Amino acid sequence: MNELGAPGEAFSDEVILADIGRFLDELDPPPGDLVQRVQFALALEDLDVEVARWERLDNLAGVRGGGTGTITFTVSDLTVMINLTKMGKLHRIDGWLVPAGQYGVEVRVAEHGTTSTTADEGGRFVLDNVPRGTTQILVHLGDVSCRRTVVTPTVVL
Repeated sequence: MNELGAPGEAFSDEVILADIGRFLDELDPPPGDLVQRVQFALALEDLDVEVARWERLDNLAGVRGGGTGTITFTVSDLTVMINLTKMGKLHRIDGWLVPAGQYGVEVRVAEHGTTSTTADEGGRFVLDNVPRGTTQILVHLGDVSCRRTVVTPTVVL
């Protein structure tokens, strides 16, 4: 048998596509945690959220080595800056919101749930003991009657 079926066998579209699929699975398999990543992203499907964009990354390689790293996200009228500090298997997130205000802040970590805090009047917040994993930060602006939620892109801690 050769690479594309038995000798003398007519190559049907199905045989060729199946062989290409096997080849791609061997050459570039999907990430093992792909299903969990998709489920994590879809969990926000029922919320009305604005997605912030990456603005700047500073020294993130240091987070893996036990140091610190800073990420800045922006959306139309909000900047979210976070400083990540690795502490063993956990992380500490120090954050600042501009414009400042006492807004609700959540950190979502896939397979670990959600932790909440409130930014102080200066827009500063701290989230301790954040486990490793696919992570997003949500900021709830306004009050219950006029609430707006901003979510950061995912970061893998």
